[in-house]
Amino acid sequence: MDRMISAEIRSYLAGMAEILGDFPVDGLARVILRLEEARWKEQSVFICGNGGSAATAIHFACDLAKGAASKGKPNFRTMSLNENVSLLTAWANDASYDDIFARRMAPWLRAGDVLVAISCSGNSRNVLNAIHRARAGQATTIGFTGFDGGKMKQMVDVCVIVPSHQIEMVEDMHLLFCHLITVSLRKVPLPPTLAVVR
Repeated sequence: MDRMISAEIRSYLAGMAEILGDFPVDGLARVILRLEEARWKEQSVFICGNGGSAATAIHFACDLAKGAASKGKPNFRTMSLNENVSLLTAWANDASYDDIFARRMAPWLRAGDVLVAISCSGNSRNVLNAIHRARAGQATTIGFTGFDGGKMKQMVDVCVIVPSHQIEMVEDMHLLFCHLITVSLRKVPLPPTLAVVR
């Protein structure tokens, strides 16, 4: 039994190592530059996802608000769209679960803001609807996904795809993205070199 469990552990870690081994970093670099621009322009960064991705969205909002703080730089204006359970369930019950993130974001969204949409499949309808709303409001859209990218891949300005069909590994990588981005944002030099993602 111990040998079987050890083999399973090694297999999972080997799968993660394979994903990490040759992961393209250009998309993440574009995300970092766009978020740094949002910081300096006082643009809001909204984040959303379902299930494990909801936890990642909340975690990332915390990381941006506190972990990315750096002396001499403005603080991030960031909000996880998952955080008000009363409001989310009210919209889900009285309107549609498919619209909970779009409705939550709508009163706060301004042109130039940023939405980070997280969906392992790239096909979560409420996440896709949030992307539609953000694009209609002239916001930059960033997607973290997996599998083949799903519908999200064609909808967002920057899509970072984890090349795996195992949902746990995709979620692991998304959390790694959050930490990698947070650390990088602390180290972007002053004054920042900004490149607008459109």
